[in-house]
Amino acid sequence: MSLMTKKELIEALSPDTDPAPIFALADKVRRENVGDGVHLRGLIEFSNYCRRGCHYCGIRAANTKVRRYRLSPDEILDCARTAARLAYKTVVMQSGEDPHYGAAALAAIVARVKKETGLAITLSVGEHSREAYKMLRAAGADRFLLRFETSDRKLFSLLKPDSDYDQRLRCLAWLKEAGFQVGSGVMAGLPGQTAESMAEDILTFKRLDLDMVGIGPFIANPDTPLGRAGSGTLDAALRMVALTRIVTRTTHIPATTAIGSIDPQGRQKALRCGANVLMPNISPTQHRVDYSLYPGKICTSEAPEQCADCVDAMLASLGRTRAEGFGHSLRNGVS
Repeated sequence: MSLMTKKELIEALSPDTDPAPIFALADKVRRENVGDGVHLRGLIEFSNYCRRGCHYCGIRAANTKVRRYRLSPDEILDCARTAARLAYKTVVMQSGEDPHYGAAALAAIVARVKKETGLAITLSVGEHSREAYKMLRAAGADRFLLRFETSDRKLFSLLKPDSDYDQRLRCLAWLKEAGFQVGSGVMAGLPGQTAESMAEDILTFKRLDLDMVGIGPFIANPDTPLGRAGSGTLDAALRMVALTRIVTRTTHIPATTAIGSIDPQGRQKALRCGANVLMPNISPTQHRVDYSLYPGKICTSEAPEQCADCVDAMLASLGRTRAEGFGHSLRNGVS
């Protein structure tokens, strides 16, 4: 069933199709291919400045209601030290597309984090040049997340009017060329999204041979042009998580914060239908509410230690444990 056709995916994505067998199969495929361990990646949201105008995102450049901030290199390093102390094996350095952090500045921070902590480093900082990606990889970054959000070109242009779909895919190719483990992802339940385009998203994950795939529901932000649109459902997001696991098999898939934000048990449900990664927030608590991609975001006030305890309790309730190792790509037989 891992070689599902587009027609089969469309049928599985339909609300009229019982999801229980799909979720059960996804959980079985997950157990057989990536095991019961859950990888913890400490999330550092280090800047909410962004040059882009994406119509769905709360930190878009035109949103004047956002209280902007940037962490200093020392503050980022302090967050990484916290991750190491909490026995996380990876930090995810995420920001808007902030021109303040050029490739050289980012590379210097990456090198410091790598030298002091030895942690695996994932970057999620948007589109850069081919040369910049090579510089960041050489500095010690291991992975890079660059979501394409939808494989539907028309929908992409409506969501991201100042971005180019082909350039997005070109950047993903450059990242792979630079030697990164590459992640991407989409939103489920976008305005105008169809089951056909969601099926194509999943086939695109397979075609791109991704190491990581992140899927979350679209959550309408009132301070954006799509603020009046209906948000996506938990059901649609979970179906996409499950089908992505079935089709890609060894890809690392997080139970995303957005899934947990629309349902108190959302992350647990995602972990039961294919997900194998959690990303507890280790950003300074005073800034977390300002990284407001969407309303109702969870884990904005807890100290990192509280998040770690919560995650461990969640895993214990599911009969799962923290995974051993750094959680590198399984496509190369490395974990």
